[in-house]
Amino acid sequence: MVAAPFRYQRAASFEEAVAALAEHGEDAKLLAGGQSLVPMLNLRVARPEWLIDLNPVGAGPVAEAGGVLRLPALTRHRVLESDGLVRRRCPLLAEAASLVGNVRTRARGTIGGSLAHADPAGELPLAALTLGAEVSVLGPAGARDLLVDELLISYLTTALAPDEVITEVRVPAPRPRQGWSFLELTRRTSDWMVAGAAALVELDERGTVAAASLAFGGVAERPVAAPAELLGGLSGEPPAEQRFARVADLAAATLRPEDDVHASGTYRRRVAGVLGRRSLNQAAIRARASGETP
Repeated sequence: MVAAPFRYQRAASFEEAVAALAEHGEDAKLLAGGQSLVPMLNLRVARPEWLIDLNPVGAGPVAEAGGVLRLPALTRHRVLESDGLVRRRCPLLAEAASLVGNVRTRARGTIGGSLAHADPAGELPLAALTLGAEVSVLGPAGARDLLVDELLISYLTTALAPDEVITEVRVPAPRPRQGWSFLELTRRTSDWMVAGAAALVELDERGTVAAASLAFGGVAERPVAAPAELLGGLSGEPPAEQRFARVADLAAATLRPEDDVHASGTYRRRVAGVLGRRSLNQAAIRARASGETP
């Protein structure tokens, strides 16, 4: 199939894009990388009357300020995957980006577009949630900030108003003695995840767990963080695979994934528990290595 007819407008700035969205309302869609939107247009799942192209806005460089990576919304997946600053200061994000689709998808897709699309099986929403990322949003009433946890609502649904656009994504860089992991199961290379897990583990000077975070993807209508009370039980304890396994299994037991043509909900829940255990263990190993004196 081919897309239904639409009118096309290029936006030279985010302010111009917001004005176009306000003018055309729900009849308009934003085009960033187009890796999700264009297939929806071709299948006529989406039939906007106006397509507002953000690409003339451009994506400026990735920067770091105060221990936070500042990512322009139009930063391509390929940049996240290969940029030296991202790979050095936030390797979890670089790893997640490297698993998105194929090289053609990564060359065009953007981090702002991925978060606005809110695919529950997407790698970048899961990574951003795990990292505690925040987005800046611009609308007719001005700018506002949202945690990614607040942004993501449900399947392809966010807290963005129809006339708002993501302008920047901010990601806290890992602290000393903090390790990371991002794992997923796919049916084939470049497919969406059947299930995924991402983790951060921070060790104190004694080598015991100071803090931990764990989140799952592909198992609900949005990425899901493991209950804080479960992860809190790891604090003050030595990192141990058996302890991680228990926490991951209990966290996975709280999930209620649905059956579909790719996997049953029971299978997804089981995979989530296994990936959660492996992620916590791998993150702890990396945390221990990062705290060792060269």
